[in-house]
Amino acid sequence: MITPTKKTAYINAVQGITRASAVYDRLKADILQGRFTADQKLKIEELSSFYETGASPLREALNRLSAEGLVSRSDQRGFNVAPLRWEELNTLTETRCFIEGRALEESITHRTEEWEDKLVLLIHKLSKKPRSSEANQHSANPEWELLHKEFHQTLLENAPSRWIKEFSETLGTESYRYRQVAASKNFGERDHHAEHVGIFEAAISGDIDLAKKLLFEHYRKTSALTGRGARSLKLMK
Repeated sequence: MITPTKKTAYINAVQGITRASAVYDRLKADILQGRFTADQKLKIEELSSFYETGASPLREALNRLSAEGLVSRSDQRGFNVAPLRWEELNTLTETRCFIEGRALEESITHRTEEWEDKLVLLIHKLSKKPRSSEANQHSANPEWELLHKEFHQTLLENAPSRWIKEFSETLGTESYRYRQVAASKNFGERDHHAEHVGIFEAAISGDIDLAKKLLFEHYRKTSALTGRGARSLKLMK
């Protein structure tokens, strides 16, 4: 029998988990969107006030983000946003191409009608959403970003190995951080939708070599433009 005391404790525990998850989601999104800059100190008191929550949910969220590599932690410095190592941008991009190339090959090999239908719907939705919330300058559109992430994840979802998909997601998240920092410098210089359509058409037609080629070109172009933007901001040589 569940006593009132045990029931209250259970409800409090569930609410605590819910609060921690909500703070984690918001803090992760803010780090990825650049609200907190690379290597910025994350003070518990300031974050508690900003997110209107207690210290315990924040520490739990920060520890989760530390495990994911988005936050660094040390006994002396506390929590900081993980640094961006611009000299590693090309290596990150080529590693992503290597891992996702294998995942895409396996995913296309195991393609299904349901998977193709899902990609058709995502391409259609992406065509209806502008990448930027503003017409004359870059301002990240959260709806487009979510669809964009889902599109790239769906391309790989038939790959049997969860390890390769999880590593692909980690590499994608890291790439996103770099891209967001320099996005304002590359506004309007490419047709993202045309690139996505090309990858999509090759994938659902079963043309593995072409799909991989177009995916790699897509990532390398992003990396080149991001690097150029970072140099204009004097973030890298």
